[in-house]
Amino acid sequence: MDTLINNADLFITGFKNTGILFIFSAFFALILGTIVAGMRVSPAPAMRAVGTFYVNTVRNSPLTLILAFFALGYPKLGLPPISFMVAATVGLSLYTATYVSEAIRSGINTVAVGQSEAARAIGLPFMSTLTLIVLPQAFRSVVPPLFSVFIALLKNTTVAAGFSVLEAGAIRANLSERGEPMLTGLLWVALAFIIAVLAIMTPLQRYLEKKWRVAR
Repeated sequence: MDTLINNADLFITGFKNTGILFIFSAFFALILGTIVAGMRVSPAPAMRAVGTFYVNTVRNSPLTLILAFFALGYPKLGLPPISFMVAATVGLSLYTATYVSEAIRSGINTVAVGQSEAARAIGLPFMSTLTLIVLPQAFRSVVPPLFSVFIALLKNTTVAAGFSVLEAGAIRANLSERGEPMLTGLLWVALAFIIAVLAIMTPLQRYLEKKWRVAR
C-alpha cells in the first residue's frame, strides 16, 4: 500500500490519461469501423476495395509501428503539430477500427438477406437500408465481440507509454525514477486493469446484451 499511497499522484494521472485515451479511441474507432464495415458490404466494387485494403493493411501492421509513425513520422510531414496524446488517440483509433469493422461486418452477415431485398423492393437506397434496417440488427448480435475488441483496446493503451504519453503503462518507468519498487507498481497497475474489465466493461456488456435481446 505504501507504493500506491506515496505515489498517488502518479497513479491518478496515469489512469486518468488511460481513461481519456480509451474513451476517445473507442468512440472514433466505433464510428470509423462502422463506416468501413459499410464499405466492405457495399455494392460498389471501388468502396469494397478501399475498405478491404484499409483493413488488411492496418490490421496486419504492428500497433507499435502505427503509433511510431504518428509520434515520430507525422511531425516530419510538415503538417500542423499535434500532441503525443492526440497522436496516440489517432493511432489507436485507426488500428482498432479494423477489428471493429470486422466484428460489425460479421453482424451484418447474420441479418436475413430477405430484409435487404424487401427494403430495395420498396425503393430504399443502399445507405438507407444499411442504416435503418441492417445495422440496428447487426449491432445487437455483435455486442460480445465488440466488447472483446474494446477490452483489447484498453490493454493496448499501455503501448502509448513508449511514445511519451503519461498513462498507466508509463507508471513503472516513473516509479523507477522515484526509487520505488517497480514490481509492486506493476501489480497495482495489473489489478486496476482487472477491476476495470470485471467491474465496468463486463457488467456493461451484460446489460446491453440483455436490453437488446429483449428489444428484438
